[in-house]
Amino acid sequence: MELKVLRYSSSKESTLGLLFIDGVFACYTLEDEHRAVKVIGETRIPAGRYRVELRTFGGHHWRYLKKYGPEFHKGMLQVMDVPGFTDILLHIGNDDDDTAGCLLVGDTANNNQEKAGFIGNSTVAYNRFYPLVRDAILRGDEVILEVRDRV
Repeated sequence: MELKVLRYSSSKESTLGLLFIDGVFACYTLEDEHRAVKVIGETRIPAGRYRVELRTFGGHHWRYLKKYGPEFHKGMLQVMDVPGFTDILLHIGNDDDDTAGCLLVGDTANNNQEKAGFIGNSTVAYNRFYPLVRDAILRGDEVILEVRDRV
């Protein structure tokens, strides 16, 4: 499975993107802003290609397991081997306060050039997106996330 994020708008606080699954639009993304020098928890990951795996530990994992139960939640979607970054997840959230370098997913997005970046209906998008990726990983399929900069 190939996940592709095409970043299309960057502001001083956030980056908006489009997420595709095997070439089909799935949802919007929101990340922290680009920085020439990384600030921990305040910087988006570099463009590149990364493996996605399930992570079955950590605070997000335990919160999502409690929220969704073990039938749905099999682990957090973790972006692996990002140079200079650790613990990068794909998860629910609406704005840059909800991410520390992670990618948030949502069904709506505002123009982050006019006001603070925001994606809406994040839980709805996650509930649709997560099982597709989770099941591919559980089948043993390789899941690759390609992140491309346009901004």
